Amino acid sequence: MAESKSKISFEEALLELEQIAEKLERQDFSLEESLKAYERGMELKKICQGILDTAEGKIEALTKDESKKTNKAGFREDAKTSAGTKAATSDSDEDLF
Repeated sequence: MAESKSKISFEEALLELEQIAEKLERQDFSLEESLKAYERGMELKKICQGILDTAEGKIEALTKDESKKTNKAGFREDAKTSAGTKAATSDSDEDLF
């Protein structure tokens, strides 16, 4: 039952945590077993939180990298230019209708 952080996946930890919570809610444990289950639940919570924090950090890093690439490529400048072109085009279109 005592798996290290590197050997258990998020899904496995979450499943075990859910099972412990269900058993605690049903009161299937003695007091001593309840305390052990609670301790294991807290370990699993820390594992899940660590995995989620790591994933969040990766997403933030990827998002930052992508926004830097977009800015370096001049995407925003192109958007401003095309908006200006559309405005100039739409002025002449308005005269037609």
